[in-house]
Amino acid sequence: MATIEKDTKTFWTEKAQEVLKGKTIVDVRYLNDEEMEMMGWYKRPIVFTLNDGTHCILSADDEGNDGGSLFYGDNGVLPTL
Repeated sequence: MATIEKDTKTFWTEKAQEVLKGKTIVDVRYLNDEEMEMMGWYKRPIVFTLNDGTHCILSADDEGNDGGSLFYGDNGVLPTL
């Protein structure tokens, strides 16, 4: 793996751990119409709130082009929300 790729992966892994690790989800809901309009999205993803007030919104890609899906499961089946 090239150094730049490793550095990028390390940076974002550490950032994800900083934002998510040890936190608790305190609320789960779908974006409302006003939020979707504000973001310019046509798909209604889940947003969850962590105990520190951070909101996590599922996006179709890392540029935030539209709402996305959440895969879950641990038995080989990947249903979505």
